[in-house]
Amino acid sequence: MNQIIPGAEPFFFPGGSTGCLLVHGFTGTPKEMRAMGEYLHQRGFSVLGVRLTGHATRPEDLQRARWQDWLLSVEDGWQLLKGVADRIFVCGLSMGGILALSFAARFPVDGVVAMSTPYELPPDPRLPYIRFLYHLQPRMDKGEPDWFDPEVAKGHIDYSYYPTRAIMELVELLKLLRTNLPQVTAPVLLIHSKDDQGVAPENMEKIYAALGSQQKAMLWIENSGHAITCDQQRTQVFKAAYDFIQNCS
Repeated sequence: MNQIIPGAEPFFFPGGSTGCLLVHGFTGTPKEMRAMGEYLHQRGFSVLGVRLTGHATRPEDLQRARWQDWLLSVEDGWQLLKGVADRIFVCGLSMGGILALSFAARFPVDGVVAMSTPYELPPDPRLPYIRFLYHLQPRMDKGEPDWFDPEVAKGHIDYSYYPTRAIMELVELLKLLRTNLPQVTAPVLLIHSKDDQGVAPENMEKIYAALGSQQKAMLWIENSGHAITCDQQRTQVFKAAYDFIQNCS
């Protein structure tokens, strides 16, 4: 087993009977959810930040992960958090949002906060051939980051490239999401930055339209990039999530 990158470990903050399960993004680590977890814990919630299979160690580990493994990572966290919490809200960033919503279609969650969540990947002529391409091109560049807070960006921990094999799994996970959205009936809060260069803002509107939830809302923020749980307006994001959970409770 490969060692977890220092600072990128999963975390658990025991608190009250309301639990928050936090799920990080694709090639990211639990660290990108930790500040949110600390904020929610300080306000009385029990918080668990999971580490998705293949993440926070080395990129080669992600090549061997499958989308089912990522969903099982969320389920493992759910089962652990049930030991201390009567109500559980799942909060996910980017791919973590995909997993949170897909999980909510199958399990009786009390609510979902999905942040910077894609409905589909941007058009790319390579995607139809991704199943074959990864043999020839095992990694793909990430491009330029879209941080607004350069100090936070310096401490961000993630893989430096996208393992191509893992992109294929992400494509399959997005297919599952689009199938599952009408089956999501729990309350949902969607949050997205208008300045997100990683996932186009219109993805949030597509998710909102497809949701089966009767109680659903969208929140737009500005002056933050894709990783809104870490970037300049993170406190606004944390407060919105807290208010949503309180209102559901």
